[in-house]
Amino acid sequence: MKKIGLLTVLIMATLLFALAFTAAAAGPKAAATPAVTAPVTAPAVAAPAPPHPRVEHALEALRGARDHMAHAEGEFHGHRDKAIEHIDQAIHEAEICMQEP
Repeated sequence: MKKIGLLTVLIMATLLFALAFTAAAAGPKAAATPAVTAPVTAPAVAAPAPPHPRVEHALEALRGARDHMAHAEGEFHGHRDKAIEHIDQAIHEAEICMQEP
């Protein structure tokens, strides 16, 4: 029973962590103030999007939690399958975050 409680806490913490970053990414953006700049003579090359190390870490944790749940013994009255569905949804949302600039 102690393992189930610890696993549940781990999964909930991982989900909250992933959802916090999803909510932060969807938060309001600050208005840009116009700035006076010198004209650019050379064509600007777009820099690659910066990596999202925290989202990558959250994805790894979510995939690990999903693996633990998938290999957990017992059905827990259908809650294990429901937890896996929620983790899959969180993974999907985090993958969308990875595509954002």
